[in-house]
Amino acid sequence: QVQLVESGGGLVQAGGSLRLSCVVSGRPLISYAMGWFRQAPGKEREFVGWSGGTTILSDSAKGRFTISRDNDKNTVYLEMNSLKPEDTAVYYCAAARTWGAATYLRDAGTYDSWGQGTQDTVSS
Repeated sequence: QVQLVESGGGLVQAGGSLRLSCVVSGRPLISYAMGWFRQAPGKEREFVGWSGGTTILSDSAKGRFTISRDNDKNTVYLEMNSLKPEDTAVYYCAAARTWGAATYLRDAGTYDSWGQGTQDTVSS
């Protein structure tokens, strides 16, 4: 397994931006598909996007969020722009070593390792 440590969360006004980082240790990042999920209070964990040979974003993230990877730094990033109050959640990065069809990467159960989460709050 790998260890994941997120950082970069915080409080931002609506319309603002945040960039989350997820540092992977234990194995090379290139070995994994990396996902981002979020969980708002009282709601289920929600898929945000994943990055492997390609990048797929949820409908709510398209056009506003970007996922990038720096394999040399073993770090994956979630750049979030035009933030809305409904984006308020704890954001988690996750690593998947194997996943079968790409569609499974939308499912939290596909991922082997998770970060501790970072709180992002968007004020109106």
